[in-house]
Amino acid sequence: MCGIADPLYFISAMSNAATTIRRARKRAGITQEQLALGMGTTQSAVARLESPTSNPTLETLENAVQATGHDLRLSLRRKPAGVDETLIRRQLELTPEQRLDLLEQMYREGVKLWEIGARHRGELA
Repeated sequence: MCGIADPLYFISAMSNAATTIRRARKRAGITQEQLALGMGTTQSAVARLESPTSNPTLETLENAVQATGHDLRLSLRRKPAGVDETLIRRQLELTPEQRLDLLEQMYREGVKLWEIGARHRGELA
């Protein structure tokens, strides 16, 4: 059986079902006819499954992979956020008036920082 950590048997989620079936069959060292026998179908049905335009159900994909002596493992992982979602949630908890007040406060603080920097650089008297 394949292990997820084994790079030889790891099949990218980006590959399609046909590629997954074909790779599993080839790694098992069996022919389409042998796979068909294991699945209880015909060689021509396996050839159709391995064609780039095939779109088998998850059940058929799993049956084909299992017939090669492998396990099909699917996993979902939460995609890491590109931003701190807690900051967004905090903002959404505020009323529109509170958000405007906070924005005005940040603007005033930004102006103060700009003035301090300008004085330090000698741009203001």
